[in-house]
Amino acid sequence: MVAQPLVLVVEDDPAQREVLAYNVRAEGYLVQTAESGDEALLKVREETPDLVVLDWMLPNVSGIEICRQLKVSPETMRIPVIMLSARSEENDRVRGLETGADDYVVKPYSVAELLARIRTQLRRTRPATVGQRLEFQDVVMDLEEHRVFRADEPLKLGPTEFRLLATFMERPGRVWSREQLLDRVWGRDIYVDTRTVDVHVGRLRKVLCSKGGEDILRTVRGAGYALG
Repeated sequence: MVAQPLVLVVEDDPAQREVLAYNVRAEGYLVQTAESGDEALLKVREETPDLVVLDWMLPNVSGIEICRQLKVSPETMRIPVIMLSARSEENDRVRGLETGADDYVVKPYSVAELLARIRTQLRRTRPATVGQRLEFQDVVMDLEEHRVFRADEPLKLGPTEFRLLATFMERPGRVWSREQLLDRVWGRDIYVDTRTVDVHVGRLRKVLCSKGGEDILRTVRGAGYALG
């Protein structure tokens, strides 16, 4: 099964934050919330979200600055950001988008429209799925039959490499730390040295490139690994 998308809602108004989180959760998404820019950055470091809904007017650090920080960091630059703001002037919209926001929604907004915009952004960044399959670029995983193809050519992966690839393909662009991969692939109850992750990622990368395809696994120095 593909992991549910994680949406981070950053809004300092408690009532608006609660209503927005409720509606996003009702769409079937996982939700985390933050009431300030500092808390938002902390939440992102703890667990990379698939999308951020970000209020412009936040205490201490503005949403514009948070968006800028997310978009200049290699670990977070691919996370879609939807900016919320009561500022409706064209120059404000332009400023928000030029800072790196992927979409800009003016308050007061229609919840239905905002949810539609969230779905649109997630469709652009998450893998296409068909039944028990994951697809990313020219790589296809059949989770039920335990088979992997690249450019229609079958690839031979061991069980660990298969689980690693499935983890990466569930959230393309997300940077996974070695510790997170250990928990996800090996399990929390099994002790494995973090260097083991590097070995298995190396094996996975070798197989993926064995047919002459480009290297789609990205090493993020000091952070971990990502797909795409």
